[in-house]
Amino acid sequence: MSSETPNSDNIPDAGELTATLGKIAEQSQRMVTEFMARQTDQASSDSNSDPLNIGDAFVQMTQRMLADPARMAEAQVGLWNSYLELWQQTADKMMGKEVEPLATPEADDRRFKDADWQENPVFDYIKQSYLMTSKWMINTVRETDGLDDETARKVDFYTRQFVDAMAPTNFAVSNPEVLRETVDSKGQNLINGLSNLLNDLEQGDGQLKIKHVENDAFVIGETVATSPGKVVFQNELFQLLQFSPLTKKVRKTPLLIVPPWINKYYILDLREKNSFIKWATEQGNTVFVVSWVNPDARLGTKTFEDYMLDGPVAAVGAACKASGADKVNIIGYCIGGTMTATALAYMAAKGDDRVASATFFTTLVDFEEPGELGVFIDEEQIASLEDKMGERGYLEGSEMASTFSMLRANDLIWSFVINNYLLGKEPFPFDLLFWNADSTRMPAVMHSFYLRKMYQQNALVQPGGLELGGVKIDLRKIKVPVYILSTKEDHIAPWKSTFAATQLYSGNTKFVLASSGHIAGVVNPPASDRYSYRTNAKKAKTPAAWLEGATEHNGSWWPDWDKWVKKFADGAVTARTPGKGKLKAIEDAPGSYVKVRSQES
Repeated sequence: MSSETPNSDNIPDAGELTATLGKIAEQSQRMVTEFMARQTDQASSDSNSDPLNIGDAFVQMTQRMLADPARMAEAQVGLWNSYLELWQQTADKMMGKEVEPLATPEADDRRFKDADWQENPVFDYIKQSYLMTSKWMINTVRETDGLDDETARKVDFYTRQFVDAMAPTNFAVSNPEVLRETVDSKGQNLINGLSNLLNDLEQGDGQLKIKHVENDAFVIGETVATSPGKVVFQNELFQLLQFSPLTKKVRKTPLLIVPPWINKYYILDLREKNSFIKWATEQGNTVFVVSWVNPDARLGTKTFEDYMLDGPVAAVGAACKASGADKVNIIGYCIGGTMTATALAYMAAKGDDRVASATFFTTLVDFEEPGELGVFIDEEQIASLEDKMGERGYLEGSEMASTFSMLRANDLIWSFVINNYLLGKEPFPFDLLFWNADSTRMPAVMHSFYLRKMYQQNALVQPGGLELGGVKIDLRKIKVPVYILSTKEDHIAPWKSTFAATQLYSGNTKFVLASSGHIAGVVNPPASDRYSYRTNAKKAKTPAAWLEGATEHNGSWWPDWDKWVKKFADGAVTARTPGKGKLKAIEDAPGSYVKVRSQES
């Protein structure tokens, strides 16, 4: 045994360490006490211990597996043989032989980017063992016979959630980057990580609320949502922003954007270099955007009809009045697009022709195949959600955000577990994640209607399936030209499902498929020179037929859309100054509604 005295530089300061651990212990004790009190209260009032209705699904799967023991035995033998082969390959690698890996991550899997996962035989073995086991588990579950479609989707989704959670990257002892950081920082990373974990638990009132970005990392109106303009109209559901012109002449027909009501509008105005709003203004558009209210219990009884009439329908009228134009070109994003389509059908039935063209970004109107979000839409889960909303009058924004995070768990959950808790670092100040964390609440009555009528009953696609404002809604009555933008890797509005809209609208419809996902595929400015998009001049009945005949173009789809929407400009007029028309300025953009955060009362 060495008799050398340890280098004092490698020993943490005892006083600082004691103070830090004491603070953590005090915080932990307080939180445990509060947690136990909550559990006692919940046990006496909550009879539903499985609000996601997962248990029954996995019971059914287990029963089906046990009914075919021969297939299960065959699958297990196959996995065991794979382990033997991997063990032999690892032994060869340790002896210096060149060997091809048996299992490799997907091209977009960033978990194993550290060099040790390839170069170190031990970590390479751990990685490949995990990849083989996870693939085996997922395939075994998917190949279980006799499950109905809903149950099969649920067990597949939650099996993948389990597999992602068990990745060796998520554990300190099997993550080479964390081990190096632990040695280099003398364990300070783990102490910092524990402190971060406790703070996130405290912020979530006992529920883990993983911090993606500091709440004060950006300031709305100063570092994000900075396009200048005025609020020219407002009611209790939204403010209408009109942005200052950037050209001397503007198109006569203004542009009205209806974003989702579950997020803030400034996803389209994050920074100057990626702001769709700024870019559209630079092309000569008078741009208006709906900035939805962040509702509280006072608006809990607002209905979907209220949101349609006092939302896009009212916004069309206000934009026409403010600009002096007879019509607008309208854009609906995600469920803002669903609402816009509903409003257009309503307006068509009423003989209201104030919309010249319609653009839809990643919008579902036919919910027959809603993708992975369908996992959360069964009767038991909706009923549980309605009970929660009934108590408060709204759905908390963080609850919906958690659902969306599960769709991209490795990016939005586990990467932050590693960064915040294992590496003990603070999250990077990323504007997109700041926006993502700035979620909004949803009124109870309206949101229940949306979940049941759209996702559960698929009523919007049925002629007369919905009656709003005394009008039977029929999307086939929409005769204006339509531009549909979908994204190839969209987990929220799968592109093959959004394609169904091309078979519904009666006007001339153009479908465009951008690369990437629900956000990055939309917010893709030409200057970034990223991704690509596909177009097809011929009509197609199915997504597969459309894709087969499509042409791929490099870069952003924005110029393609601008060329299309310019056809409905109706000439040019002198640039309009916000607040100088028939609607006077109420306050400066971005307005006050967008600044209300869900943590505030």
